[in-house]
Formats: sequence, C-alpha cells, structure tokens
Amino acid sequence: MDIQSKLTVGLLCMGLTLPLAALAAGKGDHGHDAAVSIGEPGRASEVSRTIKVVMRDTAYLPVSITVKKGETIRFSIRNAGELVHEFNIGTAAMHAEHQKEMMKMVESGALEADRLDHSKMEQGSGGMSHDDPNSVLLEPQKSGEVIWKFTADAELEFSCNVPGHREAGMVGAIQIRK
Repeated sequence: MDIQSKLTVGLLCMGLTLPLAALAAGKGDHGHDAAVSIGEPGRASEVSRTIKVVMRDTAYLPVSITVKKGETIRFSIRNAGELVHEFNIGTAAMHAEHQKEMMKMVESGALEADRLDHSKMEQGSGGMSHDDPNSVLLEPQKSGEVIWKFTADAELEFSCNVPGHREAGMVGAIQIRK
C-alpha cells in the first residue's frame, strides 16, 4: 500500500477526511514558546516515579496524569497502534505550532502513516530531527521514554501532533499539584 493510501486509511479509521494537501508542517523549535516555561528535561537519577503510557490509534491510556510541581517523571511510552504516534508535553499553543511542523514532515516524506523515514529526518530538512526532550515519536509497536521535571505552573497536556491524531482524541491533561 502506498503512503497516500495508508494516510487515507489511517485518517478514515479515525473518522477524518483531511486531504493530503493539508498535511504540511513548519520549521522551528517544535512548538516551543520560549516565553512559556513548561518545565525542563529531567535527570534519570532524579526520577521519583514512572508512568506507563500506551498510545493507541485514537487515544492514550491513561487519559490524564497528575504530577507534583518539582517532580521528575519517567514516562515509559509504548505505541500499541498501527500508525506512527507522538507523546509530546506542552501547552495547547505549543501543540498547535508543532502540528504545523509535523505536517511538513508528512509532506517531505519523513513521516508516513506507519513508519518514519529516518534518512529524510537525518537530512534535517526543515529542522525535522524530532529530538526534543519533551517528546518522543514512535513507529507502531515501538517503545520509548521521556524524562521530564515539572517546574512550572503552566496548563499542560500531552498530545500526538501527527496530522489528524489530536483531533481524533489523542490528547490528555496534565494536572500539576503543589
């Protein structure tokens, strides 16, 4: 099955009918707004607990997470779906910006419905290395982790910014307790 067919099937399975021409993204800092602090990369030696996150093709399990301000969490993430998915910590505005960048990855061929073209990502065209410490992009049946220290009081969420996935329900809340 070619990429257009896979994307169409993937989007239709999620109840979406976005045209491929609409699947584009932007260059930059993966939606990071320097004016908004969302925390900082955590150190493995400071992890206070591990939260397991499972990504399915239209949802996360769990759907919300509660952390304490100052806590360092290891997110152990598994993509149990048939499509590429992302776990990205940020604000709603950051996710909106990052969605544009992810769409550009689709247009360039670096991000396909069910796989990543690592050679195109390594070429760095458009800043598409996707190596931010608050995010992991995983192919189907792959696992990864994010270690994050929650130092801010910002309203945060985790989201999959692959085109159409957030809209299909792949977004969850992060509550920060003092």
